[in-house]
Amino acid sequence: MENWQIKNDAIIAGLFLITLAGLFYTSESNNKFWKKLYGIVPPLLFCYLIPGFLNSYHIINGETSGLYSFSTKYLLPASLILLLSTANLKAIFGLGSKALITFFAGSVGIIIGGPIALGLVSLGSETFSQAAQDGEYWKGLVTITGSWIGGSSSQLALKEIYGCSEELFVIILVIDALVANTWTALLFYGASITKKIDKWLGADVNSIEEVKNNILKYKETKDKPADLKDLTFILAVGFGGTAIAHAASGFIAQLFLPHKAWLISHGLEPFSSQFLWLILFSTSIGIVLSFTKVRKMEKLGSTDFATLFIYFLIMTIGMRLDLFNIGANPGILAVTVIWMFIHIAFMLVAAKIIKAPFFFVAVGSQANIGGVATAPAVAAAFHPSLAPVGVLLAVLSHVIGTYAGIVSAWLMGFVN
Repeated sequence: MENWQIKNDAIIAGLFLITLAGLFYTSESNNKFWKKLYGIVPPLLFCYLIPGFLNSYHIINGETSGLYSFSTKYLLPASLILLLSTANLKAIFGLGSKALITFFAGSVGIIIGGPIALGLVSLGSETFSQAAQDGEYWKGLVTITGSWIGGSSSQLALKEIYGCSEELFVIILVIDALVANTWTALLFYGASITKKIDKWLGADVNSIEEVKNNILKYKETKDKPADLKDLTFILAVGFGGTAIAHAASGFIAQLFLPHKAWLISHGLEPFSSQFLWLILFSTSIGIVLSFTKVRKMEKLGSTDFATLFIYFLIMTIGMRLDLFNIGANPGILAVTVIWMFIHIAFMLVAAKIIKAPFFFVAVGSQANIGGVATAPAVAAAFHPSLAPVGVLLAVLSHVIGTYAGIVSAWLMGFVN
């Protein structure tokens, strides 16, 4: 079998891109089979499992390939910069206090919900508690924080920062998809009975009309086809920013290196890692650029570039996976379910206190949990004109995702 193994990274990269093209094409198809399939198993998970299948059967060797290292060092930071540089923070803050308070309540619920859920399940099961310590489950669970606040880019960044194993990560991906998709389905149902929920919340529904008026200000120029100059500019911003982040992170990591023992004793070991600083600087560069004219790159397709980079990175992570060493983990599922309930409780309590409509709960939650893919759809279920609210809040989720994950990881360190 060794003689048939593909060892040339150029060939592997080509196969991955062909696979991605097929996934993108079929995921946007109106064919009933593909719609049903991707409703059960998201395309993102296929990006992980297909390379894992190839590696498990020794068709490729993820350990010897250089694609993974290239993707984490260059494609991940570039994707963060391109995604965050398009954030319209002015429009986001124009949504009003009730939308933002409800959204951040959900974010706080996610940040502290994970450590609380991990602690509860560990107290309830000595077997799980011991397995959690031996298997370092928190390293996988913290990636859920990144997934639920920030999306795939933050999830992958946290996976690399805290060293989650491929075997644990695929379990996390499956459980994440199961719990998150179940909650999304319930939110769509909630949209159909929103009047009853608003009555229970004592909500001021007039605040939604204010948001509708503010949305008109968010509408800008339509997308236009990108030419060679535009495409070059997008790549220059992404990889130029990555170059700056690499230079700055190397300098900062050297400053912290002599204090590594102190950092470890206080649960702050990742801050001695150059990779953590690379992600933090990339995130910060993207946010700073969002206040400049660079933000208009979104109309040229910069987010499409970023998405492609993320999906390719996921495939390079998947190629290091051995599918034969994966098992079910009901303990992690229990943690994730409790975690989701804590997130929901935080949002409902906040909405009840400030009399926010259920619309803000549903869209704020989905902006955290689902991101730009599903938050607009949930918003549109209430009213088509409100779809941009989902987009804006999902973008805000991208902005805070990596930072939130670091805080959550620090808290999990105390629980574990």
